[in-house]
Amino acid sequence: MERSTRQRTAIRTVIDAAARPLTPQEILAGVRETVSEIGIATIYRNLKLLIDDGTIQTVSLPGENARYEMSHAAHHHHHHFHCVPCDRVFDVEGCPGSMDSLAPAGFEIDRHELTLYGVCADCAAERAAERAKAAPVPKRRARAPKTH
Repeated sequence: MERSTRQRTAIRTVIDAAARPLTPQEILAGVRETVSEIGIATIYRNLKLLIDDGTIQTVSLPGENARYEMSHAAHHHHHHFHCVPCDRVFDVEGCPGSMDSLAPAGFEIDRHELTLYGVCADCAAERAAERAKAAPVPKRRARAPKTH
């Protein structure tokens, strides 16, 4: 069993507090708030140790670098939502259920992974604010002078 270090404790804390899968760069940014001298090589080395001891699990999305989440979060079946503008990934609770009808005839599905792609609530609010700023202000119609 590996000894616990300040860096490893900080990495676990950041991943657990995020409650969503994080990239090594997101983990580094979070850990630097408490362990300012840590580097990316230390992050990767500790991620490997935390995977090996079962504390964290890798989340793989098609065409993306690995992200990491706590194993206790990964032990229940869930899916992911990938926000395209900010590149963050969030857990999606629930499942559409059996995918057997999607498989070709005679095939058996052992497991499935589902990733939704779109815009998270933060990015959607930011977009709405930008649209509101960019929207032209309606011109007031000048009133015709009253004639008596």
